[in-house]
Amino acid sequence: MKRALVPGTFDPITNGHIDVVERSADIFDEVIVGVAQSRKKGPTFNLDERIALAQEATAHLPNVKVMGFDDLLVNFAKKINAHVIVKGLRAITDFEYEFQMTSMNYALDESIETLFIMSQPQHMYLSSSIVRELAAFHGDIKALVPPCVEKALNEKFMR
Repeated sequence: MKRALVPGTFDPITNGHIDVVERSADIFDEVIVGVAQSRKKGPTFNLDERIALAQEATAHLPNVKVMGFDDLLVNFAKKINAHVIVKGLRAITDFEYEFQMTSMNYALDESIETLFIMSQPQHMYLSSSIVRELAAFHGDIKALVPPCVEKALNEKFMR
C-alpha cells in the first residue's frame, strides 16, 4: 500500500489545500493530512481546532485521514510509514523554499520521496495568511475555504 503524507500548518485549511489532498487521494491508496503543531508561527487556531477543521473538510474522501504532529517531518513520515511527502506549489517562491526543505528531508532519509503538485490557477494566489487577513477584516472568504472553515473564522473574528 502506498501511503502519502500531505503536511502543513493548515491555519486554516483552504480550498487550495483541499485540491492538493483530493488530487493526492486519486494517486495514492491512503493519504495522511499531517497537521503540524508549528508553535513558532503562532497559529490562529490551536492544533485540535485545525485537526477538527481538516477532518471535516476532508470527510468526503474515504482514503484520507488527518493526524496532528509535533516532530520533524521526516520523523513523522517514518512513524506513519508514509512513502511520499506531497507538497502543493503555487509560485516560484514556494518552489525555492520547498526545494530547500526537500533537500534537507532527503539528507535525513533518502527513502522518502517528495512529490510536488502544482496548484490549479484558481488557487495559485490562495494562502492561509490571506484568508485569515480577509476574515479579520470581514472580507468574503466563502469561495476560498470549505464551509466549516468559513464558519469557524466568522466565529473567531466575531462577524
